[in-house]
Amino acid sequence: MGNIHGTLLRIATFGESHGPALGVVIDGCPPRLPLDLAFVQSELDRRRPGQSRLTTQRKEADRVEALSGVSADGLTLGSPIALLIRSADQRGSAYAEMREAYRPSHADFTYDAKYGIRAVEGGGRSSARETAARVAAGAVAKLILRQATGAEVTAWVESVHDISAPEPARIPTLAQVEASPTRCPHPATAARIEARIREAQAAGDSVGGVIRCAIRSPGAGLGSPVFDRLEADLAKAMLSLPATKGFEIGSGFAGTRLRGSEHNDLFVRKGGRIRTATNRSGGIQGGISNGEDILFRVAFKPTATVLRAQRTVDRSGKPVELTARGRHDPCVLPRAVPIVEAMAALVLADHWLRDRAQNAPFGRAGRRR
Repeated sequence: MGNIHGTLLRIATFGESHGPALGVVIDGCPPRLPLDLAFVQSELDRRRPGQSRLTTQRKEADRVEALSGVSADGLTLGSPIALLIRSADQRGSAYAEMREAYRPSHADFTYDAKYGIRAVEGGGRSSARETAARVAAGAVAKLILRQATGAEVTAWVESVHDISAPEPARIPTLAQVEASPTRCPHPATAARIEARIREAQAAGDSVGGVIRCAIRSPGAGLGSPVFDRLEADLAKAMLSLPATKGFEIGSGFAGTRLRGSEHNDLFVRKGGRIRTATNRSGGIQGGISNGEDILFRVAFKPTATVLRAQRTVDRSGKPVELTARGRHDPCVLPRAVPIVEAMAALVLADHWLRDRAQNAPFGRAGRRR
C-alpha cells in the first residue's frame, strides 16, 4: 500500500484517522544521535488539530511516545525507532452517511475501487491525520541534519486563495512564521489571509493556497543525475501529501518565460567557495544540490470537505445529496507547514546518508560543503 518512504533512512507509518493510535517506525537512523523527544513534541504541536480557530477543533494532544530504538540516556541505538501517537477524540459517528455515499473529491470512491474495503471514519489512511506520523519522523530527520550538516528547513504560507505575500528579502525565521496562526510571515498579508479563511469558514466553504519551503545550507553533491534526482524525490515527497496539486522548484513555471541567457545561474567565487550569482535553479542542477539554498513551492487545493449540501452518488451509483459533518480545516495550509518541512527533511537526510555510503570510503563525502 505504499506506506514506506526512503532508501537508507526508511520510515513506515501506520494507523487510521479514527483508530486508537498512529505512529511510525524509523529504520536506518544513525546510532548515538541525541533523540530530543521535546523537540519531536514541539514539531507535533505545530501540526496538531485545535491549535487555533482557523483549524479543525478536534482535540488531540498528539503526545509522542518512543517505544524502541532509544537508550536510557536518550541516544539512538541504530535499531528501529518506533514512535507512537495515541488518539483521544475520535467521533466515527459523524461519518455514518459516508458508508454508502461518496464524498466529492475525497478518496472514498478510489479507495473502494482499489481495495473493495475502506475505513469510513475520517477516510482512514487517506486522512491527513496520518501526517502526524510523518512529522514525528521528520523531526528525527531534522535532528540528523542539525547534528551532521547544519542544514535547516523552513516553510511558510506564501498565499491563500487570491491573497499573496510579497517576495521576502530573506528566508523568514521560525519565530516570524509562528507569529501568526496563518503561518504567513508577512504581518499585513497574514491579517488578510486570516480574514479570508474565516470568511470561507463562516460560509461552510474552504480555500487553498501555496506553501513555500527553503532548505538552508544543504551542502553540494546530494542527489543523482538520472532517476534519483534530488528535485524528483522532493516532488514525490510533497505530492504524497494530502491535498497537494502542484510542485515547482526554483524559477518553476515562471522560468519558462525567460530565455536561457536570462535564466542561467552564473558561477562565481564567493566566501572562499564556488557559488552561483543567482538561484533560479532552486539549489539543484542536474539532479544534484549545488550548495545554494534549495527553494520550492507546493500547491494545496481547497479542503475537499465543505459544510454544504453537494450532489454525489452512493456505492450503487444512485444519485444522493450529502452534507458533510465532522470537524475539518477550512484551509489546510497553516497546519501543512510543518508537514512540508518534515518531508523535506526526510528526503535530504536520506540523500545525505546515501551520499556518505557511496562516497565516504574514498574520501569524497564532505569535500563539497
